[in-house]
Amino acid sequence: MDSSRLLRTSAVTLSLVGLLMAGCTEGGTTPAASAPAPASAAPAEQLKEYYGQRPVWRACGTSGFQCATVKAPLDYADPHGEKIELAVSRVKATGPGRRLGSLLVNPGGPGGSAVGYLQGYAGMGYPAPVRARYDVVAVDPRGVARSEPVRCLDGPQMDAYTQVDQTPDDPGETARLTASFKNFAAGCAKLSGRILPYVSTVESARDMDIVRAVLGDKKLNYVGASYGTFLGATYAELFPSRTGRLVLDGAMDPSLPTAELNRDQTAGFETAFRSFAADCVGQPDCPLGTESPSAAAARLKTFFAELDDRPVPTGETRELGEALATTGVIAAMYDESAWPQLREALTRAMGGEGSALLALADAYYEREDDGTYSNLMYANAAVNCLDQPPAFTGPGQVTAAVPSFEKASPVFGRGLAWASLNCAYWPTKATGTAHRIEAQGAPPIVVVGTTRDPATPYKWAKSLAAQLSSGTLLTYDGDGHTAYGRGSDCIDTAINTYLLDGTVPPPGKRCR
Repeated sequence: MDSSRLLRTSAVTLSLVGLLMAGCTEGGTTPAASAPAPASAAPAEQLKEYYGQRPVWRACGTSGFQCATVKAPLDYADPHGEKIELAVSRVKATGPGRRLGSLLVNPGGPGGSAVGYLQGYAGMGYPAPVRARYDVVAVDPRGVARSEPVRCLDGPQMDAYTQVDQTPDDPGETARLTASFKNFAAGCAKLSGRILPYVSTVESARDMDIVRAVLGDKKLNYVGASYGTFLGATYAELFPSRTGRLVLDGAMDPSLPTAELNRDQTAGFETAFRSFAADCVGQPDCPLGTESPSAAAARLKTFFAELDDRPVPTGETRELGEALATTGVIAAMYDESAWPQLREALTRAMGGEGSALLALADAYYEREDDGTYSNLMYANAAVNCLDQPPAFTGPGQVTAAVPSFEKASPVFGRGLAWASLNCAYWPTKATGTAHRIEAQGAPPIVVVGTTRDPATPYKWAKSLAAQLSSGTLLTYDGDGHTAYGRGSDCIDTAINTYLLDGTVPPPGKRCR
């Protein structure tokens, strides 16, 4: 499997928590600035100019796609103030059959480009019956990709940031790690201070309602993956009477505070790795041995520790250390079709040549060959740190939490516990909190969960489906992140049926 496929199936569908691997950058700290609560929006009559827009569509990207821009208030509490431009793209319904309106899609992140996802996959790869009857539409959320993207670091700074030691062994390493988080946040404040307080999920959900109206749809039909499920559920919470057919695939649990989300996700990556390890030890080319999954896990943990002391060359100026190697392994957990690639990459890295594992990490971070990065990781932090208070406020809290993270994952736990410190030094205060989303009054919503999903554990889907007043759980018994369009005819048929005629899957439906 090539890295371009991995990019579309893992990096673009990055989960809510995200893995902000740290590194040393330049710059100082910035005093924290409070942001207005995004839930406080102006009365509807003050938003008429936005809801009444008529976008000018133009050809763009691949043949058949159109693009436009839609304006939204930067601050919904001040609709007559500054504006923000949102990038929208669509591919018109192909027919035959009665047109059902627009179907908005979001690949997750936060930070994944919905426009890129539409033009690179959904607009051509979604099942033909769905594309026949829906205009498939994407809007890059505010702060993401083409919609006034958040910027934080340049390429060399980001290279350094991704290489810092995520498993500090002494006070000096801890200080360097925390400094990297502070400098990352300072860079975001310096380059994106205008937009940084206004990129919450609530504001993006309000933006989607403007886009719905501009498209001429009475209700929002939507397929969201990973973080996109939180965005879709938030929309249903804010606008239940305008909610149409919603598919929430690889679901988040909005009721959990950040520390618990991070710990659950850590356990999810362990579950996915154990599934990979069980497959690997049965393969003749498994670099982790052929004894047992537990032995394979121990071998990988030892290899990470060896890289912490002695990185291996990659054929370029960057070496493969523990941080980048961990990211490369985690990237391959998102899609089981990447497992052969991971076996080869680990074999080469354990032999002293780290370029293949580095390529997996680069795909995860959306790093280009010229050393530039997309804004995926910058937007990821900006949205996450606004949506909830930080998991931990300082190194002492992380140190106390490490044992519980290592219990969740002996392989990844320590590093992911320290990665959870990234929002502690953010320059804008969180405007959201963990809470149940019930969306009373919304029509039936389909929530999809994969039993061995690494990034959005299955129990999150069960919880969201139970929270939503009209939620129905559809289960995929399998590996990988999300389920729709990943090869299960059972899943695809159930979702297509719901999107086309509104029939929800029967209670308890499971697919393989």
